[in-house]
Amino acid sequence: MPRRGVRVKSGLLLAGLALLAAPAHAQLTSAERLMKATVEAEQQRTLGLLERMVNQNSGSQNPEGVEKVAEIVRGELEPLGFAVRWIPLRETGRAGHLVASRVGRAGTKKLLLIGHLDTVFEPDSPFQRWVREGDKGHGPGAADDKGGVAVMIAALRAMQAAGTLRNSNVTVFLTGDEEDPGTPQSLARRDLIAAGKAADVALDFEGLAQEDGRDMGSIARRSVNDWQLTIKANSAHSSGVFSAASGYGANYELARLVDAFRREVAEPSLTFNVGLIAGGTTARLGPGGIRAEVTGKTNIIAGEAVARGDLRALSQEQIDRAKARMQVLVAKPLAGVVSATLTFEDGYPPMAPTAGNRALLDRLNGINRDLGLPAMAALDPLKRGAGDISFVAADVDGLVGLGPSSSGDHTDQERVDIPSMSRQATRAAILMSRLGRERR
Repeated sequence: MPRRGVRVKSGLLLAGLALLAAPAHAQLTSAERLMKATVEAEQQRTLGLLERMVNQNSGSQNPEGVEKVAEIVRGELEPLGFAVRWIPLRETGRAGHLVASRVGRAGTKKLLLIGHLDTVFEPDSPFQRWVREGDKGHGPGAADDKGGVAVMIAALRAMQAAGTLRNSNVTVFLTGDEEDPGTPQSLARRDLIAAGKAADVALDFEGLAQEDGRDMGSIARRSVNDWQLTIKANSAHSSGVFSAASGYGANYELARLVDAFRREVAEPSLTFNVGLIAGGTTARLGPGGIRAEVTGKTNIIAGEAVARGDLRALSQEQIDRAKARMQVLVAKPLAGVVSATLTFEDGYPPMAPTAGNRALLDRLNGINRDLGLPAMAALDPLKRGAGDISFVAADVDGLVGLGPSSSGDHTDQERVDIPSMSRQATRAAILMSRLGRERR
C-alpha cells in the first residue's frame, strides 16, 4: 500500500497538471499556477494544522502553551529548509518568540513575515476548542492569529512545491506576546526591530480586512500610547465648594481636563479614549492599572482622582502634538488643585501610509488582476488596530492583512472564513515569489 505522503504528492501533481492544461489567468506563470493548485489541494491539510494550533491554548500569559504552539510551527518550517530558533523571554513575563530563516539567492530582497503565536484567551477561558461550522471555523485564535500562521505556512508550502522558495531569502518572526506584550518593551521587541532593519519588505499575516464583502488592502496601522492623569486637590466640607479657599476638588478638575482633551486634542486620524476614571476622597489604582478603589461622601470635596486611557495616531508627529497640547491644558489647573500629573507609556508605534507601502499594495493588486480577483482599495487606518509590524515600519516597507478574514475576534464568537484562507495563501505565495526574486 503506498505511503500517505506519496498519495498526497501524486494528488498535487495531478492537480497541478490539470490546472496547467486549463486556460490560464492573465499573466500567471506556470510556477504561479502550480502554487495556486497546491494551496487548493492542501486546504484540508491546512485546516488540520489550524485545528491543532487552536486546540492548544496559548494565551499571552500561558508561556508553556505558547511554546507548545511554537513546536507545532517548528515542525512545519524545518521540513521546508528553515533554520528555526526560539528566543526565550521569560524575564519579560512572556514566553518568547519563534524565528525561522531560510537563505536563498544572494543579492535578492529579504522578506520578513510577521505573525503571532498567542491569543487573548487564557487557560481559564471557557473558549478553548476548534469547531467546524460549514465554511466557518469557530475557535480561540482561529483567525487572530493562528489562522494567519496557517495561511503563512500554506503559502510557503506552495512556494516549495513550485520551486520558488529555494532561491528566496525569508525570515519568519512569530511573537509570543502580541496580544499582551511583555515588559520592558525594549527587550520584548528588540529582536523584531533588528529583523526589520535587516529586511527589505515586511508582510503581516494578521487578518484580512473587508468592507461590504470586498477585500481591502492595509498599508497603515495607528499607534497605541497609554496615558494616565492623576489629580490631587484640597479636600474639605462640600459647603465650601467653588470658593477661593476650598476650590473645586479633584473630580471637577479631572472632568474638565478629560473634556478639554476631547475638544482640543483630537484631529483627523487621531483618537483619544478614556478607559477608566476614579475619584473621591481617596482614589487608588490596583495592580496593572485596570481596577481602582475609591472612597468618598457626598458632603466631602474630592481630594484625589485618576483617569487612564489611550491615544492612537497615524504618525509620530501626531503623537508629539497631542502630548504637547495635553500637557499645556494640564498646566492650567482650577482653584484648589494641589497637583495635576500627566504621564505617558509608549505602546505600539504608528505604521504610516508611506509611498513604499502603497507600492506594495499596487504589487498585490497586480496579482489580483492576474488571478481574476477585484482590486483591493486601501483601508482607512481608523478601522485597523495596532500590531507588531508597526515596530519595523520605520525601517522597511510593509503590507498588513495577509491572513484570513474573520468575525468576532477577541470574543468567544471568533470565526475564521475558511474560503478566504486559500485566497490569501495564493496571493501571499505569488507576492513573496515575485518580490523574492527582485534585486535589493
